[in-house]
Amino acid sequence: MDAGTVRLERQGHVAVVTLDRVERRNAVGEAMWVALEERIAELEAALPRAIVLTGAGDKAFCAGQDLGMDNPQVQQLVAAVQSQETAPVRAFLERERRVVDRLFALPVPLVAAVNGIAYGGGAELATRCDLRVVDPEAVICFSEVKLGLMPDWGGGVALARLIGSGRAADLILTARRVPSSEALSLGLANRVSERGRALEEALELARAISRNGPRAVRGALEILRRSPALPQADALALEMDRAVALIASGECTHGIAALMSKTDPEFPAP
Repeated sequence: MDAGTVRLERQGHVAVVTLDRVERRNAVGEAMWVALEERIAELEAALPRAIVLTGAGDKAFCAGQDLGMDNPQVQQLVAAVQSQETAPVRAFLERERRVVDRLFALPVPLVAAVNGIAYGGGAELATRCDLRVVDPEAVICFSEVKLGLMPDWGGGVALARLIGSGRAADLILTARRVPSSEALSLGLANRVSERGRALEEALELARAISRNGPRAVRGALEILRRSPALPQADALALEMDRAVALIASGECTHGIAALMSKTDPEFPAP
């Protein structure tokens, strides 16, 4: 059995992270969790200006957690269920959540290139990204409740914040399949690509972001991520603090000079 891996490729200021286990629809097993942690460490050590997350092949973005009985993690979880022990279950879930949270704590925009099915945890990963480019043939499905499970990679919280609790309840509690057109109308997808071009169009989006002031992008991104959990006054104060720090950093001098000279700005590393 191919345990799969997670690949990291850098294209200028953009990094592409690929979940690579095609024969299991890029479902994440133990080897891939380890590989994902390694790729995150590499990204932390040398931050790009934007990241694209996608799945290998042309059929699946990610089918979520590998639930096959040949997965040692699942065997341990089944044993814990049979003995009705909560501690091993909590340890299992918290380990995965730590990895996922670490990925989405990276202070640069993450763009999901949803190139095929995104089921269960795969739907959660896509939802936790800052932006989503979806292939017209892709299907998103929060399938957990059909298995007697529920979202546990942070996707339920992210979905409710993204499209509202009522719409999120419709998707999560029914576990229905959401086509790309509906995902776009709900606000779950930012863009629907041409067929077979989700990755290419996600890269174009990431490159557009990477050409902007990196400090400005990070500051604005922090506000976008944090403000939903803050009282309005605190969110406004945080925005002011970040804007003051950004201007004082001098990054804007490069953008303004380029505007005046009618050239493309070249921003230095933050």
